[in-house]
Amino acid sequence: MTRTDAQKAAKLKSIRSLLPFLEPYRKQLLASIFSLLLAAIATLAIPLCFRKIIDLGFSDISHQQINLTFINLFAAAFVLAFASALRYYSVSWLGERVTCDIRKAVYSHIIIQSPEFFETQQSGELLSRINNDTSIVQILVGTSVSMAVRNLFLLLGGMTMMFITSIKLSLLILATLLLTVIPIMLMGKKVRHLSRNSQDKIAQASAIAGEKINAIFTVQSFANEQKEIKKFDDSIESSFQASKSRSAARGKLTFIAILLGFTSIITVLWLGAYAVSNNEMSGGELTQFFLYAVIVAGSIAALSEVLGDVQRAIGASDRLLELLSIQSLVQNPRNPLAPTLLPKAAINIDIQGVNFHYPSIPNDVLLDIDLKIRAGEKVAIVGPSGSGKTTLFKLIQRFYDPQSGMISFDDIDLKEFRLQDLRRLIGVVPQDISIFSENALENIRYGKEDASDNEVITASKIAFVDEFISKLPQGYNTFLGDRGMRLSGGQKQRIAIARALLKNPPLLLLDEATSSLDAESERLIQQALEVAMKGRTTIVIAHRLATVKQADRIVVMENGRIVEVGNHSSLVNKGGLYSHLAKLQFTDV
Repeated sequence: MTRTDAQKAAKLKSIRSLLPFLEPYRKQLLASIFSLLLAAIATLAIPLCFRKIIDLGFSDISHQQINLTFINLFAAAFVLAFASALRYYSVSWLGERVTCDIRKAVYSHIIIQSPEFFETQQSGELLSRINNDTSIVQILVGTSVSMAVRNLFLLLGGMTMMFITSIKLSLLILATLLLTVIPIMLMGKKVRHLSRNSQDKIAQASAIAGEKINAIFTVQSFANEQKEIKKFDDSIESSFQASKSRSAARGKLTFIAILLGFTSIITVLWLGAYAVSNNEMSGGELTQFFLYAVIVAGSIAALSEVLGDVQRAIGASDRLLELLSIQSLVQNPRNPLAPTLLPKAAINIDIQGVNFHYPSIPNDVLLDIDLKIRAGEKVAIVGPSGSGKTTLFKLIQRFYDPQSGMISFDDIDLKEFRLQDLRRLIGVVPQDISIFSENALENIRYGKEDASDNEVITASKIAFVDEFISKLPQGYNTFLGDRGMRLSGGQKQRIAIARALLKNPPLLLLDEATSSLDAESERLIQQALEVAMKGRTTIVIAHRLATVKQADRIVVMENGRIVEVGNHSSLVNKGGLYSHLAKLQFTDV
């Protein structure tokens, strides 16, 4: 396959990718096609009426014929108006509906991707694709396609009527009009390339803005506002230059198409005037031919305009298709474990020979991890930063699959669980807590969607959230600000604990669950967690060893390996890494 063939195949693939979104709306599509045909027929009927008027002459024509001719014109105008209104509504509806479906499909596809996908993607660019690129596709489906089909009908119908009127003049005009196709095709390729480049630049600007707005405190605390403004301005200017190049190329395309189209028509009509002078055709036939030639030229000009939209839409479709074609490395099993076989109580966890590195980073993060955790056991994982503790949590939740080895719950490989079923078994209090742009009640209810208000409040009281939520202006109905900006770090952490308690899972993962709390709040939360840990398996990651002294077992990790396992006393007496860490934190060791 040549490069040209490959490019054509890619274009067709981009356009075909939209067909499944149109499939459910066949009735609306048929209504659009019907209205387009009706409008085209009405438009093509108008020159016939003018031919009769001119050929018969106003002085020699009877009043009845005049009335009939103009009634026909009114009828054609009515049909044209009705069909145009129907076309506008049906294609606009179709464009809006398909755009909504595409946005939903893209978002649904993105939200289920494993974290590996987000390692190389910027959230701002993803949002740009969901919003901007789908809007461009909307223009294609809701406007450009109908304009293209309408003008294609007019082009074919006009050419047909021109041949019926005069074969000689039609052949001449056809030969000259064909000359417009070559520059349109050549320049169309350039417009498509520039359109894709323009969309990429806009996405980059969105990505920069989204990233910095999400980190506004960091930007302002380092007094880097002007630096970020300049970076965004440069990005916007770059997108403007790309858009300017695209617009210039599209303008040239339109200029050439219209100029060549009308030049060919004027030249042929010039010759037609001589034909009338030589009595080779009537004045009415020339007028009819002229009107059809204008329709054909207008159709070609409109098609050249639409071609620019099509090129932009192909670029946008390419970008959307890229997202929809990405498949997560972590997939649901073909035959998942039946819901009735899911663990209901505390879980036995067996980690056997696990080796892992992140897909985007070849360096090993976990090496030969072997660990058995009994149901109901409280296990703490400690070690220096970067030793692999949080990564182990990610594997337990199956955000990633290890390159070798296996993790099982109650002797069932995690890969046999449906992802949603697996993660419903696990309650997590992460180190980096997400607070959503909702009220306090819904933020806590995120742990269990069907929880009643009373259940939410009960979990909040256990996690000592109620004491500060009840003091807010609207209590549990208080909006917590974008990303919880109205809350302290400790308050966010208590909300995360309340979510986990509300979920009431058989396995609890606590990643530095009390790291942002003051001494008094930590004491209260520890009491709450002691209650929450009963009857379930708990794994705790902690740097502050005081929070894990009472753990059944402590697993010490270093450089991705398990180097020690035991309780607090035995590990202190062993004199290894844990003993060294304990001496740094305790005065009585």
